[in-house]
Amino acid sequence: MNKQGDVIIALDFPSAAETYQFLDKFQEEKPFVKIGMELYYAEGPQIVREIKARGHRIFLDLKLHDIPNTVNRAMRVLSGLGIDMVNLHAAGAILMMRAAITGLTRDDGTRPLLIAVTQLTSTSETQLRDELLISASMPETVIRYAKNAKEAGLDGVVCSPLEAAQVKAACGQAFITVTPGIRLADSAADDQRRVTTPAMAKECGSDYIVVGRPITQAENPVVAYRRCARDFIG
Repeated sequence: MNKQGDVIIALDFPSAAETYQFLDKFQEEKPFVKIGMELYYAEGPQIVREIKARGHRIFLDLKLHDIPNTVNRAMRVLSGLGIDMVNLHAAGAILMMRAAITGLTRDDGTRPLLIAVTQLTSTSETQLRDELLISASMPETVIRYAKNAKEAGLDGVVCSPLEAAQVKAACGQAFITVTPGIRLADSAADDQRRVTTPAMAKECGSDYIVVGRPITQAENPVVAYRRCARDFIG
């Protein structure tokens, strides 16, 4: 069942100071948050430890994509940070994804959720065909990558809300769909191409929605967050 904690705020800030200033606005909630490349590369693992200590669940969005051994070792390090979710690129193929699970699994058998990026929400059908030389359609590509992720043992995928229902149909209802590209009805699409509103994402079958600028750049981020949560819950 969707709940308020399933709205993940993308902390796309360049520094720890700006991130903490933003999080301090939330006095009643402890939102699930996403730490991406910009913030992680600027501040390193300490930013993860500090935000975790504040009581937030964390999706570490670094999109690993390398040879299996390298990804295995990297995931071993990231798992030690106490994160709740992490991702990689499904384009790395099944052996890489299996190596990631091995590295991510702790000595006690626990591990964070591991999800795979199918295709970025900024990628268009034209780019898929003309630049990446993938002749299959966007939906076909997403589903093939999702099936590979499931075969590798991953928990789910990152995909556009527009593809969530198809992923569920192909991989089962228990297979998690984490969907960025979320905009409020009165928000600009910015650099995202395949976007929907929180309510539409719920209808499409999204388990988690990732929301950035419509919350972080809102005049009142707490109100914007609550609006997203209300719309996603229905």
